[in-house]
Amino acid sequence: MIGQRLEVRQGQGLVITPQLQQAIKLLQLSNLELEEFVEAELERNPLLQRDEPESDGPEAPQQVEAATADGEMSFGDGVGHESVASMDAGSDDVYGDAAPGERTSDRMTDEAQPGLSDWSSAGKGGQTFEGGDVERPDTHELSLWEHLQAQASSAGFTPADHGIALTLIDATDEGGYLRGELTEFADRLGVSLERIEAVLAVCHGFEPTGIMARSVPECLKLQLIDRNRFDPAMAALLDNLDLLARRDLAGLRKICGVDADDLSEMIAELKALTPRPGAGFGGEPAQTVVPDVHVRADPAGGWRVELNADTLPRLLVDKRYHGLVQAGARSDTEKTFVADCAAQANWLVKSLDQRAKTILKVASEIVRQQDAFLAFGVEFLRPLNLKTVADAISMHESTVSRVTSNKYVATPRGVFELKFFFTAAIQSVDGASTHSAEAVRHRIKTMIDGEGLDGDVLSDDRIVEILKETGIDIARRTVAKYREALRIPSSVERRRMLRSA
Repeated sequence: MIGQRLEVRQGQGLVITPQLQQAIKLLQLSNLELEEFVEAELERNPLLQRDEPESDGPEAPQQVEAATADGEMSFGDGVGHESVASMDAGSDDVYGDAAPGERTSDRMTDEAQPGLSDWSSAGKGGQTFEGGDVERPDTHELSLWEHLQAQASSAGFTPADHGIALTLIDATDEGGYLRGELTEFADRLGVSLERIEAVLAVCHGFEPTGIMARSVPECLKLQLIDRNRFDPAMAALLDNLDLLARRDLAGLRKICGVDADDLSEMIAELKALTPRPGAGFGGEPAQTVVPDVHVRADPAGGWRVELNADTLPRLLVDKRYHGLVQAGARSDTEKTFVADCAAQANWLVKSLDQRAKTILKVASEIVRQQDAFLAFGVEFLRPLNLKTVADAISMHESTVSRVTSNKYVATPRGVFELKFFFTAAIQSVDGASTHSAEAVRHRIKTMIDGEGLDGDVLSDDRIVEILKETGIDIARRTVAKYREALRIPSSVERRRMLRSA
């Protein structure tokens, strides 16, 4: 029987107020995006101003400072743990100094709060919060570095090799050439030169062809290999491009061992190539990565984690000017506008301070967990996930996820995105400990690299047995997956290659 009835149900829900939206937005913004947001707020809100040195004189108006420019933490001192409030939705976070029943935040419309209606667009792609996924299409023209980073993400790299690839991509100029010595990258990341070269070899397969070469001859060589037109004669021509520039065709014919017609065809093929493979990409020039956090060795031992003061805006709320404007307000509209400006200014001050302390707290825990990597290199990355960090600092996983998005840390081994330090874990045989997936991949590669010394080729099953003998519990299909990700052929193919050699 169909009928109507009235029911009352009680439940809990998270109300995303405009101010809570702002707190979420600030937490996940990069330092460049934060600077743009602060500039917009300074133009919109007359009660906000930067903390400039000129304002510290005796004639300066009475002000309240957002203490977001200083921050430091070293292990064991507990700095910031008591003062960092969670950015989840508590009444204090939603309403600031106002009482929960006040309507100030309710009066803040999208027109009065520019930037709040599109808070989910911070960063690249859609951002996720507990209420669901909110996506915004990215319509800007793809830059060379974004194009390369996207290919690196889908190249099947291990977490450590992906970090190496990103380091090499960051060192690529606008023309598409890799700048920097490979030995320098190897020393900084604590890996072998052979491993850097192996990652670079994979990157050389990215589009556009010829990308990340270290010289013009190498760039042209990669393009010729892609066209299956690289042979000894062409190699000799690339080694003597200076003769081609001087139009010494007779010398080139002698060096390359070809006649005049063949040399003309080879030169025509070179002219069809591009010496600047990255020049065809538009979009904004790549922004220099400015780290949000610095990690330095502590003379007393351990590591010292410090916020980068250059990326933290210092804002002041001008209390004196607020009093003058408030006293001069006549109509209800003017009084409402002044009240909204004051509420928003104080909330922004508090949010910036909370954002800085939260970043410091999360980064400090990540450094504590991955101190072996900082000391010994990429092979010593520990298994780490968001939940481990969140539980250690009593925060929600979603908060840690937002903090690690678009945030970079400068370490003695280079600049890394905070998400780089989260790696998968493989269970030990005794079940009491875990091993980093990256460390296991490295061990598999080391075992296979040593095969040619004694003529014995290890099957995936044999690798599983050896790893279990050392306390690592891993499935055969996982070994096969890691081997394929490392671009290592199967044992049958390796045995055939060894016999032919």
